[in-house]
Amino acid sequence: MKRLLMGILFLMTTQVVVAQYYKTDTSAHRGFDRSRLILGGSLGMVFGDYTNVDVSPLVGYRFNDYIAAGVNVNAQYGQYKSYDYYGNTLTRDKYTIFGGGIWGRVYPVPMLFVHIQPEYNAITQKSTYYDSNGAKQNLSTNYGVPSLLIGAGYTQSVGGRVGIGFSLMYDVIQDNRSPYRSNLIYRVGAGIGF
Repeated sequence: MKRLLMGILFLMTTQVVVAQYYKTDTSAHRGFDRSRLILGGSLGMVFGDYTNVDVSPLVGYRFNDYIAAGVNVNAQYGQYKSYDYYGNTLTRDKYTIFGGGIWGRVYPVPMLFVHIQPEYNAITQKSTYYDSNGAKQNLSTNYGVPSLLIGAGYTQSVGGRVGIGFSLMYDVIQDNRSPYRSNLIYRVGAGIGF
């Protein structure tokens, strides 16, 4: 019984010492602080006549409570089919997008952010056109497109440093070959260190 009581007292003393160490040691993280790393991104999938698979990881650093920045990768595969009145395939477009860029966020309040993301995407597109006789013609193109996404979002902690984020963005450059075109971009993602 004495040993059990001594063990409990020892553990309680250790907890108090550890808590005091973290509370009073404010100079321990003057340089790079791993707890300020942001790891996350988004994953999206749509299947059917319009198919899209989107994998967009990001990594960044939260410099203080108000500013974060980092890099992102954008990888997508998509396919779209169009049909005539009788249900015959008229065209089939396939594309792959690979690119990336940098991003920055300003948090005016802890859970809301303003987001800016310049990026450059390399796009490979293959279109197949079918005529009424069943013959087909293939056309392939490769090109690069710049984008400047600006928007805002909301993050919510789901436990510890893990959180989910929702954002709404718009490509202000509006290149006619942009994968975003004139649409609003909705993103939902999860990560560590939001």
